[in-house]
Amino acid sequence: MPKAGGNKHEERHHMTATQLDSLVTLLRSRAAPPDYDVAQARTRFEKTAVFLGGAPDAKCEKVDAGGVPAEWVSAPGCDTGRAILYLHGGGYAIGSLNTHRRLAYDISATSAAKVLLIDYRLAPEHPFPAAVDDATSAWRWLLQQGFATNRLAIAGDSAGGGLTIATLVNLRDKKLGLPACAAALSPWVDLEGLGNSITTRAAQDPMVQKDGLLWMAKMYLNGKDPKTPLAAPLHADMKDLPPVLIQVGSAETLLDDAIRIAEKMHAAGVDARLTIWPNMLHVFPLFAPVLSEGRDGCIEIGNFIRSKTA
Repeated sequence: MPKAGGNKHEERHHMTATQLDSLVTLLRSRAAPPDYDVAQARTRFEKTAVFLGGAPDAKCEKVDAGGVPAEWVSAPGCDTGRAILYLHGGGYAIGSLNTHRRLAYDISATSAAKVLLIDYRLAPEHPFPAAVDDATSAWRWLLQQGFATNRLAIAGDSAGGGLTIATLVNLRDKKLGLPACAAALSPWVDLEGLGNSITTRAAQDPMVQKDGLLWMAKMYLNGKDPKTPLAAPLHADMKDLPPVLIQVGSAETLLDDAIRIAEKMHAAGVDARLTIWPNMLHVFPLFAPVLSEGRDGCIEIGNFIRSKTA
């Protein structure tokens, strides 16, 4: 006879497989046409945000974070003395406060900290190093607001995950203080797309493909060397960085970016925690409203940040 609760677990597993299948089908149906049009790509991403829904009981407050447009996103009951600087994904060319407000809310709820979501400047209008400069300005602003560094975290997804690591490197080099920890969700750290998974996971990944990555990398780099450390932190020196959670799905083309940056951090003596989630797709916590693993991913991020900033 099965143990009590066994069926419930199977039911949840079945439910998750169904959720994942329908999500992948939806994403494939909305896949980017190969027209490489930034305006269209931005509009498509905004529509995805509408599908994910807003942040129902979040307190959202627009602020100017040292010249960078931003929004405080706070879930009910969060600790106003702890904050997360959040850097959204979108290949440095798309994404906004709208596309990531819900994820910021979910992370605020699980970490019990306020989230400062910033609208950093995007390529091609504002190529590298605009994004790094804006993230650094927002960090300085947080310190001016009176936050202690040991009560702060930096987090981001995809390009924003790479930007999270680049920002840590920049803060270290400029001696601007470092947060207690950071979280990089499916980080994009290699702008040349040289990881094996770019090819081996291409058929599984409904979101990220090499051609699109290289298109965005070209806009962001604007003629600079793709191995520039603050643009492609796979090539940066990792020493003396704070603890970092690196979260990735096994079904994504950027899997090897996460594995390679974690290995590089380990080699430099950084406390890097790599978690690879079976069958999960790119930035799966973004899909928490429709995917139970997405919620679990947000809980992992929240618990990690809470443990390091409390």
